[in-house]
Amino acid sequence: MSPRAADPFDPHAFRRTLGAFATGVAIVAAEAADGTPVGMTMSSFNSVSLDPPLVLFSVARSALSLPALKTARAFGISVLAQDQQELSNRFARAMGEKWTGVERLTGAHGAPLIAGAAAHLECVPHAIHDGGDHEIFIARVLAHRAEEGAHPLIFHAGRYRSLAAHAH
Repeated sequence: MSPRAADPFDPHAFRRTLGAFATGVAIVAAEAADGTPVGMTMSSFNSVSLDPPLVLFSVARSALSLPALKTARAFGISVLAQDQQELSNRFARAMGEKWTGVERLTGAHGAPLIAGAAAHLECVPHAIHDGGDHEIFIARVLAHRAEEGAHPLIFHAGRYRSLAAHAH
């Protein structure tokens, strides 16, 4: 099933292949140097290490909020709940009034968090690495909490999905 050496690499097919991996959806937020909150939706969020507690997320080099994220003192990561699809769509857009009407919490370390999320992580920068057309941020988790019984927002094959309840 591997491609022949002569086959051209198709980035659209690659994106579809990556879409076969179901992910949760998170909003990563920070304060810009002028105090303005910035945030963006991402599905490229993963755990890295338990000791020390590290997570990662990647940001496109073309993202308008990249400069603010690179200089942020803290990150607020809100793992979205199933009923927060509209927020996911809103924060996925490059411009606009993302924060208008959004109930925002401020973490102990100053980073914005989205109220009603399935989980929150408060982080500080640990490292940034080259990731091709993205920058890979590794962040140290200082505080975290998950809402018991919350259902996460799931993204798979270019669409939002729901987890099926298992009957035992």
